[in-house]
Amino acid sequence: MRQTQKIEFPSRSFEKRLTSMVKVDARRMFTTPLFYVMLGIALAIPILILVMTSMVGGIEVTDPNTGAAQTMEAFTNTWQIIRQTSGADSMMSMDMTAMCNINLMYFMAGVFVCIFVSEDFRSGYAKNLFTVRAGKNDYVVSKTLTGFFAGALFLLAFFIGSILGGSFAGLSFDLGTAGIDGLVMCMLAKIFLMAVFASIFLVMSVVAKQRTWLSIFLSLFAGMLLFLMIPMMTPLDSGVMNVFLCLAGGVIFAAGIGVISNAILRKTSLV
Repeated sequence: MRQTQKIEFPSRSFEKRLTSMVKVDARRMFTTPLFYVMLGIALAIPILILVMTSMVGGIEVTDPNTGAAQTMEAFTNTWQIIRQTSGADSMMSMDMTAMCNINLMYFMAGVFVCIFVSEDFRSGYAKNLFTVRAGKNDYVVSKTLTGFFAGALFLLAFFIGSILGGSFAGLSFDLGTAGIDGLVMCMLAKIFLMAVFASIFLVMSVVAKQRTWLSIFLSLFAGMLLFLMIPMMTPLDSGVMNVFLCLAGGVIFAAGIGVISNAILRKTSLV
């Protein structure tokens, strides 16, 4: 009597599936020309802003209609493009120095996440992935980590560009009361806060799926609602508490919003 042999396929653990998914996303990110284009833009923006504003700063412009004279604003310190200290009066102002700063990188990260995710649904990669390789929770965690890492690199590129731009423009590098410790804590807090935005951008992307324009619109809208929170959470004179709050907030939001993204993928069509 012929004995049939039972074939068993070993199940892969969550850790192995997630590790494989993260490697795939990291490889895709580092082989995507768009990532390097955006990284270059992040590096160039502060150089252009600091050099150009230093050239036109202090020039009086007269309005031909009203005759009123207005003085062109300029950055007087390199670290203004990173942000003011927690006690600065212009914390909530809407002038150029308050808007043209490193916090713009959160929006750039949003555009990258939206394009990166929508390409999965537009090409059919996501549907094939969920069918034969990974679970939706693996996908959400991996995409959140990828978006966070890309956003952190954009922030670091902007920081390097700020140093170069300040040097080219001949601006002061005086940190005042913030000191080197405050600057380091500020950058760490901004990087950890990126996890909150990456998770929000991801949930908007899975809602819109292959409609890139819609995911970018929703992400930018949500980012604008939270934009004024960034300088309050990450001032130039940040301390350990700012870093801890941003880290805790990043983990909690990434986990909570990740559950929502997972639920959306389970309840909606993948095309």
